[in-house]
Amino acid sequence: MIQTTTKKIRQQFADTLLAVGQEDSRLAVLIGDISHFILQPFAKACPGRFYNIGICEPTIMSMGAGLAKAGMIPVLHTIAPFLIERSFEQIKLDFCYQGLGGNLITVGGAFDYANLGCTHHCYDDWALIKSIPNTQIVYPASTIEFDELFRQIYKSGSLNLFRLPEHQHGVEFSREQVRFGQAILVKEGADLTIVATGPHLKDAGEAVEELQSLGIDPEIIYVHTISPLDIASIRTSVLKTKKVLVIEEHLWTGSVGEDVLRNIYDVGGVQFSWLGIPREFIRAYRSYAMHCEALGLTAKGIVKKVETFEALKTV
Repeated sequence: MIQTTTKKIRQQFADTLLAVGQEDSRLAVLIGDISHFILQPFAKACPGRFYNIGICEPTIMSMGAGLAKAGMIPVLHTIAPFLIERSFEQIKLDFCYQGLGGNLITVGGAFDYANLGCTHHCYDDWALIKSIPNTQIVYPASTIEFDELFRQIYKSGSLNLFRLPEHQHGVEFSREQVRFGQAILVKEGADLTIVATGPHLKDAGEAVEELQSLGIDPEIIYVHTISPLDIASIRTSVLKTKKVLVIEEHLWTGSVGEDVLRNIYDVGGVQFSWLGIPREFIRAYRSYAMHCEALGLTAKGIVKKVETFEALKTV
């Protein structure tokens, strides 16, 4: 079903925090000088629990850990490269090595802020967060996913990364379908498993008709929980189709594709392929759409990649 809402995921983030913050007095929000206008309702409804720290991201992280140590549930929010890459030491030492829970909510992941150049790109956030203990990663590409997943895990005791994409996939799921750690079977098929993440579920859906014209009936599995990944569902599909394509906005290292390949290598005769971000410095100041086009993260790119399957070596 096509999604009818036009609400941005970032606005849903603000709306969800307002609702949860009024239900749970332990929730506190620290931001790095972004989203402060849409978070004003939270600030007014939850006095003393909203802090705009400015562009001091390592400080935001250490303050958040201090709040967690005092029994609060912190939400730390700013642009991905600054919250994750710039503050990685504080994430590792202050949160994860201390066993503290909290929520990192980023925007501008991968190349969402494409035209701002490489300083505002972040291709390795999942890899970094996966490398340290007591962490979970969620990539909700619709408003209902964020609302459900945040409510399900925000007080889990883990450090949760929510990467909020600028673009949505446009598929409407019921609340019952959205469960942390569980992939969603969007379309059953027999010949190919497409594991789609984020906005690229839309591209996978748009590729179906052309793939079917080539005699390929794809099965589409949508992954909103990056870690822990629902390997059982993916493996079940791959055992049936013996072909798998993963599409995601991340480097190969620490990617969903790497995790999938690691967990299906023993399945004989499987053909595997991947669409993601190459390990190179992207110099062009392109738009988001132009980045997707250049990297093959489109319906056309999916079909082109699938057409190479017969020539691929089996795992």
